[in-house]
Amino acid sequence: MSTAPTLLRIDGLGIDLPLLGEPRPIVHRADVVIPEGAAVALVGESGSGKSLTARAVLGLLPAGARVHGEVAFDGESVAGMAPERLRRFRAGEVAMVFQDPRAHINPARSVGDFLIEGLTLTRGVRAADAVRKVTGILREVGIADAERRMRQRPHELSGGLLQRVMIAAALAAEPRLLLADEPTTALDVTTQEEVMAIIAEAREARGLALLFITHDLELAAAVCDRIVVMYAGSTVEELPAGHLRERAAHPYTRALLSSRPSVFETDTELRSIPGRPLSGFEVPDGCAFSDRCPRVRDLCRSERPAPSAAGDSTAACHFPYTAPAEEAGRHA
Repeated sequence: MSTAPTLLRIDGLGIDLPLLGEPRPIVHRADVVIPEGAAVALVGESGSGKSLTARAVLGLLPAGARVHGEVAFDGESVAGMAPERLRRFRAGEVAMVFQDPRAHINPARSVGDFLIEGLTLTRGVRAADAVRKVTGILREVGIADAERRMRQRPHELSGGLLQRVMIAAALAAEPRLLLADEPTTALDVTTQEEVMAIIAEAREARGLALLFITHDLELAAAVCDRIVVMYAGSTVEELPAGHLRERAAHPYTRALLSSRPSVFETDTELRSIPGRPLSGFEVPDGCAFSDRCPRVRDLCRSERPAPSAAGDSTAACHFPYTAPAEEAGRHA
């Protein structure tokens, strides 16, 4: 684990949302620690609670949400921030790159208006200085004809260019932490690689910390220092990215690795995970993964496991894999 000071700490985060007039748990327990300058991936299937966890960092949750646990940035509770402090926090210390840029850029305004608005309204930067700054950042993220793009509207840009615009807007705020919520999902494979390279280079050049949300374990391992795996509203494992394939301790992490093609192994049969993933509000009293787990025992169905050390991993499992070679990788 990094010896750098902790920048973001998510400790026992729970989120309840109203469903049919009653609060229902969507996130049960999320635990994430990001040191300064580190990159951490939050990985899991759709509906596992990844995006809600990231939005809780900025206090951007749906109306009626109930939050328990703690989200602290540089030692300061986000929930305890006064409105003015929260505004400054969102405008300059943490920035988010969303999954669908078209849903977060006003289609009636130019790209330039979108990019400079945050600088001029929330940070008091003069318009001419803001234009120079964001034009330079557009070039930095691979948009060569930046001046022309500044005059265009979102519908005139491809998905890949729009995502670059979103990254430029995030970098313009000069944040200390970048939240990237599946930023490549809607892009073709070549553009995905380009966008991730831009994020990695920008992080390295600026010393940014990164929370990268994805469903792709191998991409997460290639980009990040550590991996946090979520299932049905809870973090179930946390481990170094370099040890993912050989030392994953939780059966769900092993099952995810076995269910997707690998660039390292081309002659191994893929294995589907039986059953279906659960939403947070469907979780039973015991382990949420018990009905799909090859190692399930009676204890798993009656008692929810707490996170505990398993080698160099932390896993919420009663019976984790413990030996590096034990049914490793695709033999989970």
